[in-house]
Amino acid sequence: MREYETMFVINPTLDAEATQAVIERFKNLISEQGGEVRNVDEWGRRKLAYEIKDFNEGYYVLMEFAANPDLPAELERVYKITDDIIRYLIISKEDK
Repeated sequence: MREYETMFVINPTLDAEATQAVIERFKNLISEQGGEVRNVDEWGRRKLAYEIKDFNEGYYVLMEFAANPDLPAELERVYKITDDIIRYLIISKEDK
């Protein structure tokens, strides 16, 4: 398994319960696909550098996980179809 890191920005208009549900959804997705979530660091609500989809703020989450090389592609696919995700980034920690 390889080490990965993903950061995603959640819609800031969601309430706390809905925000936690989005985070849990991605934690469960990683686990269901055979990965292992190592750390979840919620940075909270922060101002964006520029406006994205009419938002000036977003809820930032940094997640570290280990997974097979095909999992990031599935994770990216789900990020793209999730309306509550404003932006995302997935990197391999082993490429550093």
